[in-house]
Amino acid sequence: MTDVALGMPPAVAPVDYLARTRERYESIGFTSYRWAVEEPLAALAPVSLPMSEMRVGLIGSGGVYVVGQEAYHFKDDASYRAVPATATAADLRVTHFAYDLKDARRDPEVVFPFGALRSLAQTGHIGSVAETAYSFVGGIYSARKVREQLAPALVALAVAQQWDMALLVPV
Repeated sequence: MTDVALGMPPAVAPVDYLARTRERYESIGFTSYRWAVEEPLAALAPVSLPMSEMRVGLIGSGGVYVVGQEAYHFKDDASYRAVPATATAADLRVTHFAYDLKDARRDPEVVFPFGALRSLAQTGHIGSVAETAYSFVGGIYSARKVREQLAPALVALAVAQQWDMALLVPV
């Protein structure tokens, strides 16, 4: 039996993401993409609480924002958006230049799993969900902007809200 006969999509050829990324960045006016290498890597913090006691925050790079907030810009936008924990899927919008938005716009949970986190809190698997989550547009051309502006801002917000753990959702 073929994949199609089983109701599965036919096999597809591997995607050359490096070439695709270079082409995309050049098409929006950037020079050839240079991959950043960051060293030394930060050490992971040891877990100090049971998951059932942790306040978990969410940070996603899928370009999520709340109705009424300004949408992201496409060229090197290193801003972020605060998303209240009370936001529902109907409150969320998605914009991004580097991936097909069809599924994320139909169900923002695929790139920003707020509902799943709330469910984990309701069932006691995690202690609670932080009051505010954060989103930005991944694929920021300037690693310096991420390192010097975006990442420190997000860390400061997580510390101020006393997150015990952050769920990072890359796109």
